[in-house]
Amino acid sequence: MSKRIIGLIGLALSLMLLIGCSAEKVVESGDTVKAHYTGTLEDGSVFDSSEGREPLEFEVGKGNIIPGFENAVYGMKTGDKKTITIPVDQAYGQRREEMVGKIPKAQFPPEMALEIGQTLQLPQPDGRAMPAVILDVDDSTVTLDANHPLAGKALIFDIEIIEIVKKT
Repeated sequence: MSKRIIGLIGLALSLMLLIGCSAEKVVESGDTVKAHYTGTLEDGSVFDSSEGREPLEFEVGKGNIIPGFENAVYGMKTGDKKTITIPVDQAYGQRREEMVGKIPKAQFPPEMALEIGQTLQLPQPDGRAMPAVILDVDDSTVTLDANHPLAGKALIFDIEIIEIVKKT
């Protein structure tokens, strides 16, 4: 190779590094990401964590996780860590009073123990089940809340990107 070609190759590599064309992967839509996380509420209580488990794995841009978490990982690199606060509207939304209702106690099997705080799985027309928590039980009705337990709450996440698999 001539000195001129070697010089041009060196110049091209220098320019690539200067303008940010490195081999380091950043999270983009369509990538599969593995991330460790700890989720806390504003009072500091932990509601979920991947600590001691496999990292959370998801495809970015598919909408399979809450929007605020998904949006937070865009542009991160393997090994990056960040703490984010996800507002209610980017998490599980506001609590909705229409998701709280009374059901006649007679609709439950008589042998079923109904206890406040108990979670029931309510069958839906599409075959899936919707979890609902018993808020109250009286002689004739059972009050159920089908809101997500984290609805109406801002969520704080510590996120660490473990691996990025680029879309092919």
